[in-house]
Amino acid sequence: MATRLDVPRGGDASAWMFTGCVMDAWLRDTHRSTVRVMRAAGADVARPAHGGDCCGALHVHAGRTREAERLARRVIASMPGTAPVVVNSAGCGAVMKDYGRLLGTADAEAFSARVRDFSEWVVAEGVPAVRSAATAVVVQDPCHLRHVQRAHASVRTVLASAYDLVETDDDGLCCGAGGAYAVLQPELATGIRDRKADALRRARAGAIVVSANPGCMLHLRQAGLDVRHPADLLADVLMEKEPARGG
Repeated sequence: MATRLDVPRGGDASAWMFTGCVMDAWLRDTHRSTVRVMRAAGADVARPAHGGDCCGALHVHAGRTREAERLARRVIASMPGTAPVVVNSAGCGAVMKDYGRLLGTADAEAFSARVRDFSEWVVAEGVPAVRSAATAVVVQDPCHLRHVQRAHASVRTVLASAYDLVETDDDGLCCGAGGAYAVLQPELATGIRDRKADALRRARAGAIVVSANPGCMLHLRQAGLDVRHPADLLADVLMEKEPARGG
């Protein structure tokens, strides 16, 4: 059973961390890393109140628009105010930045303007002091981060001072996860993943792979790759102690 996440739910905060469903169920250690980095950057972090447990991204992908709209309204209500909403799942961040179009309301537009990918937020706030890990890391750009949010450069910025970043030669092609696509079309998704895995291994055999999306992470791990989130890699090399939380 997953242990509790040591972040207050709701209330005043200088930044929210969206917990979501897949990340919170299977990658909660990455949530802990995210909080550690955010606190090191000076943020007083809060997690959503009830209703912030699913962004509706998979519903949008499946054309289940009414359900996606209902979930979007719940998410917006779960994180009131004007503080940034930090998201460590590229797929979730992409759809949350699109709530304004999805719902067509001023409140949704205002909420979408607050949403930041984790690395994007860290760049804006200032990367915490880190020590060099002297480790090679191959960068895998999730489609929703590179082609939808266009925030993939931030991953490189936050990790550049600590890791030797290696690029692939396949120009950011898909890994095959595609939300629920890997479940619904496993044969085709596996073929796409094999192509991506080959590109990652060509870049640097045996190296850690960094990816900012849970679907990509879990899909590529099934190919035997060591895949980690930018928050985990950054948390591993933090030099400063976490500042005391307010309240």
